[in-house]
Amino acid sequence: MGQKVNPNGMRTGINKNWNSRWYFGCKKIASSLIEDYKLRNFIKKKISNTGVAKIEIERRGCKIFTLIHCAKPGMVIGRAGAGIDKLKSECEAFIKSSVMVSVLEVKKPDSDAQLISESVAQQLEKRISFRRAIKQAVGRAMKLVRGIKIKVSGRLGGIDIARQECCHEGSIPLQTIRADINYGFAEANTTYGKIGVKVWIYKGEIFKENSNKVTGGEQNVVAKEDQVQKST
Repeated sequence: MGQKVNPNGMRTGINKNWNSRWYFGCKKIASSLIEDYKLRNFIKKKISNTGVAKIEIERRGCKIFTLIHCAKPGMVIGRAGAGIDKLKSECEAFIKSSVMVSVLEVKKPDSDAQLISESVAQQLEKRISFRRAIKQAVGRAMKLVRGIKIKVSGRLGGIDIARQECCHEGSIPLQTIRADINYGFAEANTTYGKIGVKVWIYKGEIFKENSNKVTGGEQNVVAKEDQVQKST
């Protein structure tokens, strides 16, 4: 199943946390999910040139706390915090609720799957060869990670029939639950249609000895994998 499902969703609650963290009754779950989705798209559209990797949302009472992971935090904050204050007021006007905005820097953009997928998509929109864009991204990433796989699909190079091209280097153990797999997806809007870009990055294994974020579920998974390895 590791090859078939989203690796982030497969590992949520084991070695990855939820991007939306709150608790409501049954009547407010659907509306809150839709509001989170709209807020993420709104923020990403406003600061699309800053390299947004991930947006986390927490709700405490009537307040909404957003944590933006981006490669260029200085562009979001602005001079003397003017940029982040403007973004906060725009989010409050859009959601009609109190919003607190925080920014966290992504120190190694070349090892973040979402940023790599968006970078390749932007190059495809500029009519750069997809093979060249993929190989450059793989070469930069392999200096920092243990494995990477990039897959592009669509009318590559303007051909009549859509196809897939994949570049793989290093190890990508998608079926190992304790593996730290970073996944990203982006779309390139070309004159021939959309081209999808998927990126998988393997950063190593998360063990219960050296991780402070290990949950009970992960301990059970690690124990089961150890039993399987001993039996084989």
